[in-house]
Amino acid sequence: AMGPAGRCLLCGLLLAALGDTGTAVEDPQPDPKAPCANWMGGAPGYPGHNGLPGRDGKDGRDGEKGEKGEQGEKGAKGDSGQIGSQGAEGPRGFPGTPGIMGMKGEKGEGAFIHRSAFSVGLTGRVPHPNVPILFSKVFYNEQQHYDVSTGKFRCSVPGMYYFAYHLTVYLSDAKISLYKQDRAVLFTYDQFQPNNVDQASGSVLLHLNAGEEVWLQVYGEGANNGVYADNINDSTFMGFLLYPDLDVH
Repeated sequence: AMGPAGRCLLCGLLLAALGDTGTAVEDPQPDPKAPCANWMGGAPGYPGHNGLPGRDGKDGRDGEKGEKGEQGEKGAKGDSGQIGSQGAEGPRGFPGTPGIMGMKGEKGEGAFIHRSAFSVGLTGRVPHPNVPILFSKVFYNEQQHYDVSTGKFRCSVPGMYYFAYHLTVYLSDAKISLYKQDRAVLFTYDQFQPNNVDQASGSVLLHLNAGEEVWLQVYGEGANNGVYADNINDSTFMGFLLYPDLDVH
């Protein structure tokens, strides 16, 4: 067997011999690049390596709009927006239905501590001067601040008080004084007229502290105790709290 190089060499020698004799027919010259193509083909060569990638081509035209995609997942909550401007006032609503009235509460005690009043009268003639007059006929004494056994009103609620008396005078003159804590603060004198029934009265505003006492009594001698009362003539004494001090609770 002869390889490709041998065959090419043999072919060349034969062509040289024919040229020398001049008897050979002139044939076309073979392509020097073709390795003995007219004789016998050689074995196929190995594939070459991949070439380098070509450059990017020009952008193509935009395609047609695609179909609407499926809804994506819900995103995270965004930040709160700024407060908007106040809206227009809405229409007035219909009146509501009346609620159920609750039960009446128990009576409180606060009002009672600010109550103090009395009204009393005589049942007969005043027997002795210079001692408190005992008014034993009670018209009102709910708080028991007037003591019928001593004839004195005792202050329980500090504040401003009003006192007044209206006395019948009969048989002799009447000299009456209103006392506060062993001190006379008001005087009334009525001179009796024979065969007559007179009236003596007086009133005063006093501020009292807790524990202070107020009463009426005849001053002077026994001839000046003409204060009188019977079933048709009254002699009365009264007093009440106008308003308590501000620090009373």
